[in-house]
Amino acid sequence: MKRFPLMPSIFILILSILLGYAIIRSQTVRAAAPLPQQNQDLVRGARLYDDWTEVIELASPPSGDQPIWSRQSTNTRRGPDTWRCVSCHGWDYQGKDGAYRSGANYTGFPGIYEARLKSAADLSAAIGGGIDSQHDFSGFLVPADIAALANFIQEGLIDDNEFIDPVSLKIIGGDAAHGKELYEQGCASCHGPNGQQIEFRYEGQDIVLGTLANQDPWRLLHRTRFGTARAPEMTIGFDLGWTPQDGRDLLLYMQTFPTGLAPTSEPSMAQLTPGPAEQPGGPARNVFSGILTGLGAMATSLGFAVVVGITLVAVIFLVVWLLRGRSK
Repeated sequence: MKRFPLMPSIFILILSILLGYAIIRSQTVRAAAPLPQQNQDLVRGARLYDDWTEVIELASPPSGDQPIWSRQSTNTRRGPDTWRCVSCHGWDYQGKDGAYRSGANYTGFPGIYEARLKSAADLSAAIGGGIDSQHDFSGFLVPADIAALANFIQEGLIDDNEFIDPVSLKIIGGDAAHGKELYEQGCASCHGPNGQQIEFRYEGQDIVLGTLANQDPWRLLHRTRFGTARAPEMTIGFDLGWTPQDGRDLLLYMQTFPTGLAPTSEPSMAQLTPGPAEQPGGPARNVFSGILTGLGAMATSLGFAVVVGITLVAVIFLVVWLLRGRSK
């Protein structure tokens, strides 16, 4: 039997290994995709959720309070703020079960995180008053805006609560060094090296990035991912392809910035928040959910195992074939 040349054999072996690595690497990158559906409707929906009165550029906001606001008496805000989605449902999208479970922002209204499982038709009906007539925004938002909001609820909501300490409001398990790299790439040119180059209004006062990062991390996460209704030109993580963890790493780094505020005797959001609420996802809390979590992890990793297995088998067969060829 004719021997197989040594150099081509080595070349084929190396090529097989590199091809297997490339396939595995591509699967890893694909698994880290930040959001299932990337489109500008989702971003518009996120900004409408922030403050739709700014996004659609109303000459004047709706007068009085939003009708449904009268069902609560704990939150003393009045006027235009009561019409914003975030005023009821929170920057963490969990409403009364999340960061707004207590304090001045508490309303008792539910969040929208669970609503992400509903159909677009059901969400549009809820926004347009089809389910609750007092929750009717169809007089201000055109169908395309309502659809964008529904799209955001279905595809853009992220549960960050398990990554934020409920007392200190610091990010848990983040990478500040990576956050610094992201900040220097996308934020520093406008906000400066320590976040103090631009001031903006927050709760009736002028603040800088360090203030917001330490006092309201959920708001900063939402806006670094999707932008703000008042600054559509802002560079956002969604357009840069950042993952949810990228956003949290960025926040952790910005929490090291100076706050620009003098010490105050007023209680912070951390002091007003008694403890973490039960949230969807996170660590398994019982045997049944543990089994489901394990099965989900197995399903996710199955593609990697198949690719690795095929690659290893191919390499083994190639080596055996080459050795047998050389021995004859």
